[in-house]
Amino acid sequence: MNANVPTDVCFSFEGLARRADEHKDGFGISFFEDKGLRTFVDHHSARESPVAELVQRYPIKSDNVIAHIRKATQGRVALENTHPFVRELWGRYWVFAHNGDLKGFNPRLHAAFKPVGDTDSERAFCWLMQELAKSHASVPTIAELTITLRELLPQPAAHGNFNLLLSNGQALWAHCSTQLHSIERAHPFGEATLSDDDVTVDFGTQTTPNDRVAVVATEPMTCNERWHPMAPGELRVFVGGCAAH
Repeated sequence: MNANVPTDVCFSFEGLARRADEHKDGFGISFFEDKGLRTFVDHHSARESPVAELVQRYPIKSDNVIAHIRKATQGRVALENTHPFVRELWGRYWVFAHNGDLKGFNPRLHAAFKPVGDTDSERAFCWLMQELAKSHASVPTIAELTITLRELLPQPAAHGNFNLLLSNGQALWAHCSTQLHSIERAHPFGEATLSDDDVTVDFGTQTTPNDRVAVVATEPMTCNERWHPMAPGELRVFVGGCAAH
């Protein structure tokens, strides 16, 4: 999720947790508070984890959030292999989550960015951070970062499915390899009903006319709103609750 003001994410997280029957090998959520970051991860299913229960009760309000439920393809089911992964670059936290499977992607990594676990996802994230650091001597603009990411992401994507979310607290980047959908909510806000549960929220009672919120998910999370599919190979960047062009 990306928004122009700190926004409650509990509704969307509840919908995501309902999908943890198949994706039962761990879950995690990271949300920015200014330049700070809170991250909760557990290698147990979001359906069963007491950490997930804590998150659902926690009054999360943030303008950039990445949440993930894991179905293990590479790497054992363990805490160190649970998304989202976090690294520091240029004095900011970076958060990454990946849905897919990369075969034979074994780039050379230097000492600054090394994986803690043994997943293809964390390896790709470390490589991406390494290449971003090599591409820019100091903090680039969001537009410059987007150009660099468009150049870099096809390399790991050539090795398999590389659907990902990436944020540094200033923007949210979404790259589609096989399947991602997005929605942008703005005034006038209406009701939304979860696709995976009989839960409805009226965003009109929780927002102001100036609020904007963008949500990206593998599958549409609500059944009464229009979600927009992303094309394979497409990279979208969201700033202030809407797609930047």
